Amino acid sequence: MQNRLIQIALFGTVALVAGYTGGSLAVRQWQQNAPLQIQNVQAPIQGQAQWVNDRIGSAPLDFTLASDRSTPAVVYIKTTSNAPQRSFNDWFFGDIFGGGRQDLVINSGSGVIVSPDGYIVTNNHVVEKSVRIEVILTNKQSYEAKLIGTDPSTDLALLKIEASALPSMVFANSNQVRVGEWVLAVGNPFNLTSTVTAGIVSAKGRNLNLLSNLFPIESFIQTDAAINPGNSGGALVDVQGNLIGINTAIYSRTGAYNGYGFAIPANIVQKVIRDLKEHGSVQRAFFGADVVDIDAALRDRAKLSGLKGIYVSSIASYGAAKEAGLKEGDVITHFNQVLVNSKAEFDEQLSYLRPGDRTSIQIERSGKRMQFDLKLTNTEGNFDIVKNEAVTSAKLGADFEPIGKREKDRLNLSSGVRISNITGNGYVRRLGLRDGFIITHINKVAVATPDACIDLLENMRGQVVIEGIDQNGRKAAYSFYTY
Repeated sequence: MQNRLIQIALFGTVALVAGYTGGSLAVRQWQQNAPLQIQNVQAPIQGQAQWVNDRIGSAPLDFTLASDRSTPAVVYIKTTSNAPQRSFNDWFFGDIFGGGRQDLVINSGSGVIVSPDGYIVTNNHVVEKSVRIEVILTNKQSYEAKLIGTDPSTDLALLKIEASALPSMVFANSNQVRVGEWVLAVGNPFNLTSTVTAGIVSAKGRNLNLLSNLFPIESFIQTDAAINPGNSGGALVDVQGNLIGINTAIYSRTGAYNGYGFAIPANIVQKVIRDLKEHGSVQRAFFGADVVDIDAALRDRAKLSGLKGIYVSSIASYGAAKEAGLKEGDVITHFNQVLVNSKAEFDEQLSYLRPGDRTSIQIERSGKRMQFDLKLTNTEGNFDIVKNEAVTSAKLGADFEPIGKREKDRLNLSSGVRISNITGNGYVRRLGLRDGFIITHINKVAVATPDACIDLLENMRGQVVIEGIDQNGRKAAYSFYTY
């Protein structure tokens, strides 16, 4: 049997692609600088005008209006990051705080102007680890962008350039997007700026298990509009040119477009932007229970009446679910007055809410229908605004942030500090640590706060052992010598 290669790729100009090859996980890098082969294709036969669906009314299938409205608000993003080059002696005997050569790496992607005063949304994976971000408008004006904030849980980032009276995108209500309606993908694939492709919405509420964050929000809009490396952070728009999603990933056998693309719904994007502008971090509501999709096996094992809804697999020791009286084994049918039939749909509805918001939930329990009112908390179990408490160390080349109570409970930790925003050629990058790694101990000393972690790492000499939890929730350790 011929080996199959199926890849789910985040498609910036240089994309890291994980694929399945005959039973083993293969990881390879999409090289943007590879020669681009362009072949002549036969033009389609001219025919009668087609018509779009009823959501926007009867209108000829003409994408010029959507293209004219959306293209000026989609920008080209170039990022610069440092890639350290180290010799054998650097790895085993060198001073971890000095030496080593670093090369500049230039990547690119797309972004969407969301307000005339210069706010731009893109994917987190487009700008993470960057030391410089350049934004180029369709009129060829270039600006250096400031990173306002990121949300790895949704793979979104918010940028700001110093400009005014910019063309900006109008948001559509992504909840009203229907499977089968026509859409356009606007972006900069393969460095081909201001490219527009057309397709339809193939599905909604797709969960690809793509994001490595501990609490990812995945409820993608699936489209067959052609999107490729470089489209990351670009716009998915309806035939009126309104934004319905931010293009993020492709499902492919080759690393390039193969029929399936995925976009973050515009309603999620709006909420993330608002939080990042107001608070510098996303205010995520905590439900206080884990839920899973219901399949035939779970239905039979749990003796459920059917396959509709989602199953409550566990209840946290604190939070809204426990306070309201939910129990393990309940089947949620509606959340926030919206019908939910998958975990992705539930996560999407939850993502619109903040700590302190009140909502309702409908369940089935032992054949009985019940409704509960909830007041959602933050991850600490209260209703306070969660502030960005990250501490930056230029010497180490990373940010260090505390982890919340919910995450500690999930990972069975008493303390720990997460590494984020790894930049430059600092200590953290040269060790090979990745964004999201949680340091729990340094030389057997428990790490409780970002300041304590930074102090230990900046001042230790001799043998150093870092223990912690990687992005997949697995224990890991790093040992090295510095002087």
